[in-house]
Amino acid sequence: MKKLILFSVLFTLALASAAQSPETNWAAALEKFDVTCTGSGYMDAPTFSEFMDRAEGRGGEQQVSQGFTDNPLGFFEQWGFWRTLLLILIGGLALNLTPCVLPMIPVNLAIIGAGAQSKSRKKGFALGSAYGLGITVVYGVLGLSVVLGGAQFGALNASPWFNLSIAAVFVVLALAMFDLFHIDFSRFQQRFGSRQGGNSYFAAFSIGGISALLAGACVAPVVIAVLLLAGSLYAQGVAAGLVLPFVLGLGMALPWPFAGAGLSFLPKPGGWMEWVKRGFGLLILLFAVYYGLLGARLMKTGTTARSDGEGEHAVFCDTAEGFSALLNEAAAEKQSVFIDFWAEWCKNCLAMDSITFKNPDIQKRMERYRVIKFDATRSGESPASEILDHFSVVGLPTYIILTPKR
Repeated sequence: MKKLILFSVLFTLALASAAQSPETNWAAALEKFDVTCTGSGYMDAPTFSEFMDRAEGRGGEQQVSQGFTDNPLGFFEQWGFWRTLLLILIGGLALNLTPCVLPMIPVNLAIIGAGAQSKSRKKGFALGSAYGLGITVVYGVLGLSVVLGGAQFGALNASPWFNLSIAAVFVVLALAMFDLFHIDFSRFQQRFGSRQGGNSYFAAFSIGGISALLAGACVAPVVIAVLLLAGSLYAQGVAAGLVLPFVLGLGMALPWPFAGAGLSFLPKPGGWMEWVKRGFGLLILLFAVYYGLLGARLMKTGTTARSDGEGEHAVFCDTAEGFSALLNEAAAEKQSVFIDFWAEWCKNCLAMDSITFKNPDIQKRMERYRVIKFDATRSGESPASEILDHFSVVGLPTYIILTPKR
């Protein structure tokens, strides 16, 4: 009887070992490393070099903005609420230069200017304000969903249906630019504005919200810092921390009322303006094609494009087993690990690959690391969701540097 019980126990243990989940495997492999440094967002070559210097213990004095992104809570405690708020506002303004927003600027100007070219400066300012309000509200809500709900910032861009919907909206806007039909939001006029202009304001607000959703795919270091600070303050019972994502969105929205006012003084539409309008329509149509193709690729399981910016020595990975194996190999060789969490829908990731990681000096510097490019395109699915949660990743791209324990 004792032998039977002993056999049963050993058999159960063997089954448990054989059925060990992939999550346990990579989690155990990570126990062999210390997290040396983390970073996020797009960095040019000099900024990325400074990041690597800090990871290797050779960093110099930090700039003010760098201090905020590296330790947002410490910055807040040192500089106070209002100075931190001002820095966040300026950081939001700089988001207009990210790879997600910058190409959209001509499209945004076309949309705002379409209703203001023959109107007053006041009308243009109001349209730009409606557009900016859409950015502020949606960007703030995205931030709150991360702080309160534990989501990844920009994860909505991983949905094929979201990208296909954006493509459809852009097709409609492009056709309107070609004067094939008139976009009419008159059913919303009584709720959102006067009978003469409410439709324009609602359209501007809606497009501003869409721009904010698309901008969520570009996670700058300041975005991560703001979300971490908001979460930390909220955890400490400081409800004002929940306002910070909206302040970031407000900073991003700041230029657009003035852009709208400036566009109101363009020459009145003529023959040459029709060609300009059609040019904008073609640009919007190209965006529709881009998001349509991206949505179609995301609908096909396992067909994401591989990004190889770090060079030939970088290893592509999208499974728990592969991640675990790469970590164990690096641990056995006492080699430091550089993890690049990226996604096909993440424009900052693609910009890093095509610019920063193509820099010969950066590639040479990365040779001493085991570079793992973990595909988090489907960030809400296993194993990406579990691994991202383990590292508390709130947006892409995110870089993790691991050093083997001694």
